[in-house]
Parts: sequence; C-alpha cells; structure tokens
Amino acid sequence: MIRRGKRTHGSLRAIALATLTLIAGSPAFAQHTPSLPLHCVDLAGALLPPASIGLPTNGALVLSAAMIPATATGNLNGDFCRLTGVIRAQSAGTPDIRFEVNLPSRWNGRALQFGGGGYSGVVVTGTGPMPFSPDRAPLARGYATFGDDSGHNGTSSEANFGLLEEAVTNFGYAHLKKAHDVALALITLGYGRLPEHVYFAGGSTGGREGYTVIQRYPDDYDGVIANSPALNFSGVRLIGVVTGQHEYRTPGGYLSPLLLEHVYERVLQVCDALDGAADGLISDVESCRAREPEIIDSLRCASQDQQDQTDRQHAADDCLTPPQIATLESLRDGLRLPYALAWNADTYRGYNVFQGTRFTSMLGLAHSPQRLTQPGFVTNGYLYAQGDAYLKYFITHDPTFDSTNFDVMHPGRYRERLFTLSTTIGAMNPDVSHYIARGGKLITLQGLADEVISPNQTIAYYQGLVGRYGEARVDSFMRLYMVPGYQHGNGVFIPSVDLLGALDDWVTHGSAPETLFVTDIAQATNGRTRPLCRYPAFVRYLGKGNLNRATSFTCVMPQ
Repeated sequence: MIRRGKRTHGSLRAIALATLTLIAGSPAFAQHTPSLPLHCVDLAGALLPPASIGLPTNGALVLSAAMIPATATGNLNGDFCRLTGVIRAQSAGTPDIRFEVNLPSRWNGRALQFGGGGYSGVVVTGTGPMPFSPDRAPLARGYATFGDDSGHNGTSSEANFGLLEEAVTNFGYAHLKKAHDVALALITLGYGRLPEHVYFAGGSTGGREGYTVIQRYPDDYDGVIANSPALNFSGVRLIGVVTGQHEYRTPGGYLSPLLLEHVYERVLQVCDALDGAADGLISDVESCRAREPEIIDSLRCASQDQQDQTDRQHAADDCLTPPQIATLESLRDGLRLPYALAWNADTYRGYNVFQGTRFTSMLGLAHSPQRLTQPGFVTNGYLYAQGDAYLKYFITHDPTFDSTNFDVMHPGRYRERLFTLSTTIGAMNPDVSHYIARGGKLITLQGLADEVISPNQTIAYYQGLVGRYGEARVDSFMRLYMVPGYQHGNGVFIPSVDLLGALDDWVTHGSAPETLFVTDIAQATNGRTRPLCRYPAFVRYLGKGNLNRATSFTCVMPQ
C-alpha cells in the first residue's frame, strides 16, 4: 500500500465517507443501492464539503459523470468513467478550479496527476499520452488519471489572472493539493479503496509543479516526473525582462533570426564533434564552453564594420557588434541579484547560448526589431513577452506598466512583492528531506539546448541538493538526465522513452533507472537511438559503428 501519514489516510477516508453520505441522500442514488465500486453515473452531483479538502475552498462538485466506451470515436483508452467538476473558490471574482478525473474499467491500482503548461488556464484532461512516451497513454495502461486548469480560465499565455490573489496562490501551489484530494476521494468512491501509488508528471510549469508537490506535499506522492522545471519562476521572468531591455532599449542590441542562426551554426562547427560524432548534437558542453572565447571572436564584426552600429544593426546577419554580443552574454551570464528571493535564491543561471541553444525557435528571441505595446511571443521573444506580462499583472498590477524602464537590480517598492511571489510560485525550497525519508522518487529530463528554462538552473538545484544531502542520498531518490539538442518541447533531438514505466518500476520494485535508451522522434532524424546518461555523465561516440544506433555510444564523465 501507499505509504502515507495517519493524517493523510484519515483525511481521505473522511472525504470518501462525506461524499458517500451526500450521494446517498440524492434522488439519483435513492433509485439504487449499490455497493462499492459505485457505478459511474452515480457520481454525478457528488459534493465534497470544504472541510474534506486539505486547503481552504468552498467545497467541490462533480458536474458530470459519463462512461466512455472503448468504441467511442477517437477513444484509445478503453472503457473509462469521465468525471468533470469544479472546486469552489473562496474569494468573490476568483474562478473555480475546473478538474477532470478518469477511472478506467481495468484499473492497475495507481493514480497519476498531470501537470500544466505555461500559465495553464485550460483543464488538463489526463486522457492523453505522457510527454516523451512511445507507449499508450497512462489511462489506457490502467492508471486513474486527473488534471485541472490551475484555477483560472484562459490560455497558457494569458497572465491577467495575476491580478487575483487567490488565483495566483492556486496557480503557484494550492490547485495541486486541492485537485489531488478531490481526485483521490473520487477514486476511492469509484473503486472502494485508495490507490496503491500516486504519481505526478509534468514539464515546464508542470515540472515546477512536480518539484512543488515534493517540497510542499511529500506525503501525497510516491513518485514524480518533473521535466524542464520552471523552478525559479521570478528569476526566469526577470531575465526575460533584462533580455528585452537589451534588445529594445540598448541601441543596436537586437539580433535578427538570421544572425541568431549564424551564431548557432558557428557553434556547431566548433563543438559538434567534441563528443566524437558529427551528428548535429553537442553533448560535451563543458569542452564546448572552454571554446567559447574562440567562438565569440570568430563572430565579432571587424572594426571597420562598427562605424555606425545603430544604422547597420538590421543590415548584416553574419557578424556580431558589441551591443549584440552584450545581449547574448547577458543571456549566458544569467542574473545575480543584489537581494534575495525566497529560500535565499539570488541567482538565475544563464543559458547555453554558445553551446548549441537555437534562439530562432518560436519560443526563442525576438523576430522583429520593433517592440509592440503588448509584446508578442514570436514578435518580441517568448522570454521578454512573458517577463513583461509578469511585471504588469503579477508584480505591479498595472496593465500599462512599461517593462523597458524596470530596474531589475533595484526594484524599489516592488522588491517585497517579488519576494512574496517567489514563495508562492518559485519551488526553490531545498528541503526535500521528508520526501526522501518516506521513499519518494524523482526523475527529471532537461534539454541542454532549452531556450526557455535554463538547463543550468536545473543543474544548480540538483547540485544544491547534493551539497545539502550528499551524493549517495540524492541518488537514492533522484535521477537527472540532460538531453543534447533538446529545446523546450522541440529541437534537433526529441527523446522518446517510457519514463512512467521507469518511475513505477523504481517505486514498486526498487529498480532504480540508470542509463536510459531513447529514440529520437525529431522529424529529420526520426528513429535514431542514443543512450541518455545520468548527469553529470554525457554521451560519447565509441569511434566506430552506426551513428544512428545507441550501441555505438557510451556514457563518460566530464574531465
């Protein structure tokens, strides 16, 4: 059985009993005298009182309950019961948390909570496949699945809910616990017992949420998959603001997509073969970093081309002026703040700008030299547009605020607000001792070429855990895999691997994953395989054999 504290078990039983009592009094239930497991439709209209949920709410309501047959159009998950509902907000004007819970007819005794993406705002149904997974969706494999919208309505790019404090708290952490408690109550009602194991899986925002549940609710989860985690949320938003200021406030600081692509191609020329294979992937990042001065010098414009940098900033796409180099070096260096955010976080680690990150993507840097009044993700760059919105809605509560004039190093009266938000959303708490002690497991994949979440920030958090607990203890609960060529959901290498199977095997049988063998599903190189090495090891070509086969590579430690 799942290892839970007495308070957790008692709370879940109380939720189930309270819900049973309420359902038993309903007209629909009066026509039946079912014993557990309840028939799917009997869960429609079920109410959960506020006291039965682990954080303050106005209770929860199941709005719909429908049996989805295996023969339904587009259904690849077999027969399952689909439950949708709301968790009522406390504050007037705050949206309810919308959720979905799916109960498969052939249950494997496990539950999986799906994380969100971006600013969420759309219900994560839990009916789709796992990120990176080549296999069937977890629901089709017998997992009871659930997800929610994190407590507001919109798209993953809309930040205006930041004006509502309860919605911000829900987005930061509270929706995770609320949805978890409601889902497990409904699972218990559906099957007559608690799940044997409860897992969480997500990437980006969902990756941050994975670390959040480990830090805040360690008793509720046995295993977590948290990929590309947005750990220092305020940090990544602030570095986005600084990047936009370099591009749009500093004369000549903007770089065109053609110039950014030229930088990427030059890096490949210097670093691609450092791991023994000229395959379009930079695996030996440290050796590439040692060649960074050479790369920058080779890209620098000749002095005669710098006579009027402002006039030529959009004309040449084959060399870098000093302001353009400053923009890229700012991204590379990251942020070191003269003040601390929550948990003494005063740094956001920089990106692998000169180690293979491709900033020409849809989530990369600005595609236009003109800044829009409301910066757009592609037009003005994803990092900057998100940072601008964060300042407007979360920090200043002023939708007209001009982010180009915000002093990140000296935020003045907004410093306290930045600190408060970093406690709510940041997921930087290094104390995961309770999760380790109760045997929880964690797997993280992170792209070395990620242009949104710095891979070096993920590495820094991992290294902080090693410094706090020692390598052996961290190895007992965590696996970190850095993926060459993988960006933020795309890239020249996109790994496909059964992370959920690896996590479940670790939790249930104690079989800890080591080197993973993954298949590339990027369109141009679909089907090639590679070993995925546990950090800090990286993959190196053996010097012979097919470059498209994992057996031609091995994992080595950096020198």
